[in-house]
Parts: sequence; structure tokens; C-alpha cells
Amino acid sequence: MKFFKKIIPAPIFNFLQPFYHRLFSALAVIFYGRPSRKMVVIGVTGTNGKTSAVEFIFQILREADIKAASVSSLYFRIGDEMEKNMLKMTMPGKFFLQKFLRRALNSAATHAVLEITSEGVKQFRHKNIDWDILVLTNITPEHIESHGSFEKYRAAKEKVFAGLSKTFRKPDTPKTIIVNIDDPSAEHFLKYDADKKITYSKNDAPKNEKLLGEFNLYNLAAAVKTAEVLGIPAEVIKRAAEKIEGVPGRMEFIQHEPFAVIVDYAHTPDALRKVYEAVKNYKLQATSYKLICVLGSAGGGRDKWKRPEMGKIAAEFCDEIILTNEDPYDENPAAILEEIAAGFSQIRNPKSEIRKILDRREAIERVISDAKEGNVVIITGKGAEPWMMGPNGQKIPWDDREIAREALRLKKPEPHF
Repeated sequence: MKFFKKIIPAPIFNFLQPFYHRLFSALAVIFYGRPSRKMVVIGVTGTNGKTSAVEFIFQILREADIKAASVSSLYFRIGDEMEKNMLKMTMPGKFFLQKFLRRALNSAATHAVLEITSEGVKQFRHKNIDWDILVLTNITPEHIESHGSFEKYRAAKEKVFAGLSKTFRKPDTPKTIIVNIDDPSAEHFLKYDADKKITYSKNDAPKNEKLLGEFNLYNLAAAVKTAEVLGIPAEVIKRAAEKIEGVPGRMEFIQHEPFAVIVDYAHTPDALRKVYEAVKNYKLQATSYKLICVLGSAGGGRDKWKRPEMGKIAAEFCDEIILTNEDPYDENPAAILEEIAAGFSQIRNPKSEIRKILDRREAIERVISDAKEGNVVIITGKGAEPWMMGPNGQKIPWDDREIAREALRLKKPEPHF
């Protein structure tokens, strides 16, 4: 596809692109024999929280002894088989998805839970999958350069909901829309035809003291409502919900004491604010603590608008900020950091001490080396992602969590007098 984009004039390429994606979507489903017609298929979309919601739904299904499959930014699962998602792609391509569903069906899986992204919808990856339940977590600005505006980004998400009632109907499986009612865009998704329309809020989440952050209550509530639609008994849902411990790279504590180290995937302004608020609430009882924030922003010309916004949010919450690489792609890494730093001036009296360390490994190691008892170190942007993306498509093996763990092993204990 990239080759054709280089040699075909942009207006012609943009005109032909939908036909290309539609053709390959049709070929994929024909080749693999429409596996989704013989499964209950649940799609989870939104800006933030998709992966957590998918993982929570999968865990409840497993507790109910339902053999399920799932596709998320973290894992490809079929029953007890689990493979890390190494594609740097939340919603893989059309042939991959149809092949995966065929494998799941052949393995006797009866349910599938899939993340749906706006980029995936744009490329027709959602087409020819017979969805039964669609879940919306939330909608905030993201991928604006790709879609052209927030409204067009939201409209891409809506396309899946608009087509739900037209997908193949399975016995005793009502077409269902499940929406976060507290999201300002909720009505945009509830307007579409469905046999059932269900809403949820954070108050629908069972008690779970292992999950940190209000946003995780919403993700858990989405999973609970999905399980209820599937007819899973209330006691099974409650038991499963109490066991859920979170998702790798999402508010993941690498260490609690003597100072906390947290890794989170937050890569949008809304997600970053919610993560910092969660940490603030977590430390509410502490008389004093220092919040040390390591962050960057993806390159590749993606969502440049959000860089100063994220800088502004960091300056609002953090006592110390270390700006560093995230996934620079072909952009100048130093220029990305300058764009983030531009947001600091939007805070009248920023309390933050700011440093720039381009090398992300060095930034994490230095922050942990300098951290003191009672500090909270939070490393955002990549979560459990397995790659750092560099120029010319270079993929560097990566894991913020492992780098943090290694830095903790090497840290010298503080002297006590």
C-alpha cells in the first residue's frame, strides 16, 4: 500500500483507496468462510479504555467457563492460548482478523471480543465481521490529522454502530449497543438501530480495590454490562470482577514502596489528565509527596495538536517533568519535546521542574536513580508496548516496565543515619 501511495498522485490514490480496502475485506471473508457468523462477536471502541474493557470482558467470560477469543493492543487470545501483540497495531488487518476468527472457531471458541479503532474502520477492517454487541468506552479528540476533525473521527467510530442492525442475525443473540452515558457523545451512538440499547456509568462497576482510577471503574462497568447482556449469572460476574487486577501497562505498579513507580499507556490529553488525577487521589492521605512525570509524544506527524496540551496538563499536576522520546518515527525528537514544552507557558505559575532527556532509557534510569522515599514516579505514553519506533520504520525492542525494573535493581539504597 505504501508503494502505491508513493507512485500514484494523491487525488487518484484517495479516490481509489476505499475500493482497495473494500475489495480486500471481501476477499478475506470469502477465503476464511465467514467465521463470525458462527460466533457471538463483541466489538469495543472508543478513544481510551478499549484494551482494558476487552481484557475485563475476556476475564469474565473465562470465569463463566465460556471459551472466548480476543484481539487487543496487548494480546491475541484463544481460550488459554495467549500471544503478545507484536504488530504495533491495535486492530490488525482484514486477512489477519478473519484468519484469527477462523482459528478461534476451529478451536471451539463461541465468543470473540475485538478492539475496533477509527483507523481500522477507515480501512474497512470492521467490514464483513458480523457484530452482535458494540461497546463504547468514551470519545475524546484523537487522530485529528488523519480524519480531518474531531467530528469526522467520531463519525468513523459511528459507522460500526450504524451498520450493526444490518449484520447477520444469530439465534437468541440480540443486536446490542452498550454506551458510557457520562460521555458527551453518548447520544451520537445511541441513535442507531439495535434490539437493545444499554447505558452504564462508573456506579455500575462492582467494588474492586485492586483497580486504581475512576476510568477503570468505567472500563469494569462496560465489561459487567456486556456480561449481563450475555446472560452470565450475577454471582459469576461479581466473582470475576473481584478477581480482576488490571491490565499490563495500564496504571501498572512496578513498585509501591519506598517510592511508587507506575507505568501507563496514557497518550492522549484526556487519558493523561485522568491518570494524574488517579495518582493524586491515590496519594490523598499522604501529608506530602513529589510527583515525578516522564512523558513524550509520538512522532510521524501524528496528532501534533496534543503535544502542548499534554505539556500543559503535566505542568498542572507534576512537581518534576522529564520530557523524552516516545515513538519519534521520522520526526526530529528534540522538536517534539519543544512542542510539548510549549504547553508549560499556558500555566500561570507552573510548579514543575523541567528536564529534557532524549534517550528514554536514560530518562527512566535517571529518574528512578534520583527518586526518594515518598515520591511517585509515573512513566506514560507506551505502557506495555514492545517496540520503540524510529526513522525509516525502525523497530527497537522495548518495554518501559522492564527498563524500570532493571533501574530499580541497580538503584543504590539510601543511606540511613
